[in-house]
Amino acid sequence: MNYVLAKDWSEALANRFEQDYKRNLFNWLESEYNAKPVFPPKEKIFNALNLVPIKQAKVVIIGQDPYHVRGQADGLAFSCHNGTPQPSLTNIFKEINADLGVTMSGSTDLTPWAKQGVVLLNTSLTVIEHQPASHATPAWKTFTNEIVKILNEQNQPLVFMLWGNHAKSFLPFLNNPNHLILTSAHPSPFSAYNGFFGCKHFSKCNQFLTEHGLEPINWQI
Repeated sequence: MNYVLAKDWSEALANRFEQDYKRNLFNWLESEYNAKPVFPPKEKIFNALNLVPIKQAKVVIIGQDPYHVRGQADGLAFSCHNGTPQPSLTNIFKEINADLGVTMSGSTDLTPWAKQGVVLLNTSLTVIEHQPASHATPAWKTFTNEIVKILNEQNQPLVFMLWGNHAKSFLPFLNNPNHLILTSAHPSPFSAYNGFFGCKHFSKCNQFLTEHGLEPINWQI
């Protein structure tokens, strides 16, 4: 199986891994997909990158792993393909409404964000059905670490939204003064009231983009 990664990302990653890393990763993925139900579909594994060219990135939101229920994962962190509302995404939409006063349509597909330059990156890009964090492997962490480093190295101003301790673990890679780093609690129902609600990340993001001459994100779905 040829796992397609956009040319600019592929070139940026070309010399960042040990010689056998990518071959071993893809061989492992192939064996996993052949042996059991794994999400998202193969062609959507790299959706978060393939939908956002490096030079068009404006915002980076980091999740953990894809939804593990069939028909939901689409390769974008927090996005849900089939419209089933997930608790964290529901809380994200609540904060957007409180922050910006916009009402969502009911869609849970975040592709419109990606098309505006929002990199919705999970740390693990795959998961086994009904087994959350089942692919939270060092191989995927190595991959996503490099993605975050590449984004940090960009000259264009970026906004990083780090929600929860897992996302905040990427802070050591974010040392470029061009960028805005926003942190809060995770939007999960277990933690949203500990600092995610009221964080106003979406208005702060758009203010930063506007101040740097960039088109703000239309967060309405």
